[in-house]
Amino acid sequence: MTLTVSRFIEIAMSNDINAQIVARLPSLGLNQPMLTAGCLFQAVWNRICDRSVAWGVNDYDVFYFDEDLSWEAENRAIIAAQKLFHDLDVKVEVRNQARVHLWFADRFGADYPPLRSAKEGIERFLICSTCVGLDVVTGELYVPHGLDELERGTLRMNPNFPQLDQFRKKALSYQARWDWLRVVEPS
Repeated sequence: MTLTVSRFIEIAMSNDINAQIVARLPSLGLNQPMLTAGCLFQAVWNRICDRSVAWGVNDYDVFYFDEDLSWEAENRAIIAAQKLFHDLDVKVEVRNQARVHLWFADRFGADYPPLRSAKEGIERFLICSTCVGLDVVTGELYVPHGLDELERGTLRMNPNFPQLDQFRKKALSYQARWDWLRVVEPS
C-alpha cells in the first residue's frame, strides 16, 4: 500500500474514537485544535499488522494554542473536554501548546523553547515518522516529515528536537509493541 494523506485519514478515522473526537472537538472553540500523536499513527501500524486500529492506544492527544498561559485557562479546556468526551470511556489529553515550555524541563529534564503554534508542538515530537496531526476544523493532515517513514516503520530521531536518550526510550517502546519497526540510530 502506498500511504497517501487521504489513505492515512481513512485509516485513522476507522478508529471510531478518533472520528468522535474529530466530530465533537470544534464545539469547544479552541484555537488551532489538532488531534495528534499515537491515536493517529498507531492506527497505520496496527492496520499493517492486521490488528484493531485502536490496539495499544493509551490516550487521545489534543493540542491547541491559546496565548493565555494560565493553568486556570488550560484547566477549563481540560474540564470542558472531559465533559464532552465522557461517554467515550478513553483518556483524552488536552494540552495548550503555548504552555509546554513552562513545565517541560521539570517533567523531562530538558529545555523546551516556547512554541508559537499547535503545529510547532507536533514538529517537536521525538520521532520523525510520528509527527502527525489532524486539524479538526479544516480536516488538513499536518505531517511535516511526510508519510514514507511511517509506512516503512522507520523510527528516526527528529532533528527539530534531538533528545537522544528520550528518543531511544520511545523508539524501543514502540518496537516492543510493533516488532517490525526499525530504529535508525543518529549518526
